[in-house]
Amino acid sequence: MTQVTLAQLIISIPLLFVLFFGLGFILNMILKTTWLPLALFFGVVLYVGRDVTQIFTIVNAVLFFSGFLGVLGGIFTIRTLRLKGYRMF
Repeated sequence: MTQVTLAQLIISIPLLFVLFFGLGFILNMILKTTWLPLALFFGVVLYVGRDVTQIFTIVNAVLFFSGFLGVLGGIFTIRTLRLKGYRMF
């Protein structure tokens, strides 16, 4: 298994946050289901992580939580926009 350098980790954290924020936002906007992106996120993580023996490392935990925070950010952004009256969301 290859090692992740510090530069890769620093770039990966905001990249995963923005990626999962965007995916969660778009899924919420299209399907109008608030918590579906979070369920899909955990489903994909469990599906991918079932075959990996070295899944529980510090680097993987940091990357997991950056994606998790991105999904939560998308969910709460959509909820806030809906509460403020933006009906297209």
